[in-house]
Amino acid sequence: MKPTTRQLLIAIALTCFALIGAALYLQHVQHMLPCPRCVIQRYAFIAAGIFALLGAFLPRPKMWTGLALVSAIVGAANAYKLIDVINHPGLSCGIDPMETMLNKIPSATMLPWLFRADGMCEAAGELFVGLPVPYWSAIWFGILIVSLGLVLLRRRA
Repeated sequence: MKPTTRQLLIAIALTCFALIGAALYLQHVQHMLPCPRCVIQRYAFIAAGIFALLGAFLPRPKMWTGLALVSAIVGAANAYKLIDVINHPGLSCGIDPMETMLNKIPSATMLPWLFRADGMCEAAGELFVGLPVPYWSAIWFGILIVSLGLVLLRRRA
């Protein structure tokens, strides 16, 4: 039996939230500090997850799914930019205005354990299960983009 749109959106949301759990594990257990682009990716995963949940339970699921898709695309763009920084060591996004701005927004001041950018982008090349973390983010954002796109293409909402 085919999963319903609601089931797919719930699975997508749970995947997004599980990825945030993995990021927190890497930060607090493995001591990999998130850089500004990593924090932006966290916002994108959370936004995609929230929009997917809203699509699962509120009217107009295609609108919410579209917003989740936009969030995943923004996250993917940030992941690819971070991969570019890792592959070109002269580039940086470390201590700069983006970090200062990110660390001053209310979510970062209220939840610093989740949203505070303390790491350097150049250090994001540390391996996790054989790949740097930004590569894993890019892979997962790609999976989310394809999944959300397929949900949008379904005939039934």
